[in-house]
Amino acid sequence: MPGFVLLVHPRGDDDPAIRLGITVTKKIGGAVVRNRMKRRFRALARELLPVHGIAGADHVLIGRAGGVERDFALLRDELSRALRKLGR
Repeated sequence: MPGFVLLVHPRGDDDPAIRLGITVTKKIGGAVVRNRMKRRFRALARELLPVHGIAGADHVLIGRAGGVERDFALLRDELSRALRKLGR
């Protein structure tokens, strides 16, 4: 099970911008843990969304348990795979 859930919603407003939203609930951990997870998601999004993201859509990453401990390279592969599936 990946350390996140990815939701993508096309806006339909003719704006090609790729927007990102990140949410991590208190169930995952305290503020330090949640903020660390958000920083990791932002770094992944900065790297992968310009290449694999869908133009004109909102991308939302929802943190899941185990995502903080998961290896960064594994998270990158999972997000890249998820974005490529959506692009088809």
